[in-house]
This record gives sequence, structure tokens and C-alpha cells, in this order.
Amino acid sequence: MLKSLNQLRRVRKAVVGAKRAVYVRVWGMDIHPTATFSLSARFDRTHPRGVHVGERSYVALEAIVLSHDMTRGKKTHTRIGKHCFVGAGSIVLPGVTVGDGSIVAAGAVVTRDVPPRSIVAGSPARVIRSGISVGPYGRLLTPQPGEGSGEGSGEGSGGRSGEPGTVVQLP
Repeated sequence: MLKSLNQLRRVRKAVVGAKRAVYVRVWGMDIHPTATFSLSARFDRTHPRGVHVGERSYVALEAIVLSHDMTRGKKTHTRIGKHCFVGAGSIVLPGVTVGDGSIVAAGAVVTRDVPPRSIVAGSPARVIRSGISVGPYGRLLTPQPGEGSGEGSGEGSGGRSGEPGTVVQLP
């Protein structure tokens, strides 16, 4: 008997790994080995070589990443950068680049490029916040008290990179 659903994490990880292998080896998509996605996320299979997902990015529940537009006869490359989060039910349209360290809110329809280190939301998606700091998989990080307040402590000081609460700056 399962005590917790967390006991199924290994199974889920194996299934996602197998699905990624099919996407990469069979369909020819460019999904980084450290990127992960919901099992219900959908990647374009009409032009699969146009799908690119960067390292430590996450594509959530029922999000759609398109790389073709049949009405305009367009096949192009759609890129999701490093350390990004694409929210549940969002749609990333063909030819869009989601910049490194960005977050796409749930239900957003991304029609234009997203600048690095930004949060976008809405339909069509608009930048609602810029200059954010994120960790792996687009987890929004908040500065520790005293950081960024002009007290001379640089961002990310006082801890190893990757510790909870530390700010990770992308190049």
C-alpha cells in the first residue's frame, strides 16, 4: 500500500525520461536532458525539429509549444530558454523565443518574444514584471533581507548558489 504519492516520483521520472527520449530520438526535438515537462504538455509534432527547450526548464500541465502555423504555411523554430517556466494551459506560438530565466503565466498566449528575466501573462501575453531572478525550472527567487537594498551585499552573497532563498543571476 502506498503511504504517499511521492513514492511514485521515480516512476514518473522514468516515464518523462522515456517520453523525452522519444521526442528527441524519434521526433528530432531539441529538449535538454535536464529539462522536464508534465506528461500532458504538448509539443508540436508537425514540425518537431523546430521545438527547442533549454536546460532546467519546465513545461507545465497542458501547455502547448507550437512550431508551425498551417494557415500561413509557416514552419519555424520556437525556443524556450534556460531556467524557464511555462505555466499550465499556456500556448507558445510558432517562432517565439522565451528568454532565459523567464516565466510564462498559466493560460498565457505568447505571440511575441519574451525578454530574458521577465514574467509574461495574459492573452496576448504582456510583460508584467522584468529583472526577476529565478532558480532551476523557473522558480521565482526572492532576495534575502539586505540584498539589493544598497547595503553593499551583492546578489547571491551569503550562501552557495542553489540554496533556498539565494538569488541566481543568469549571464
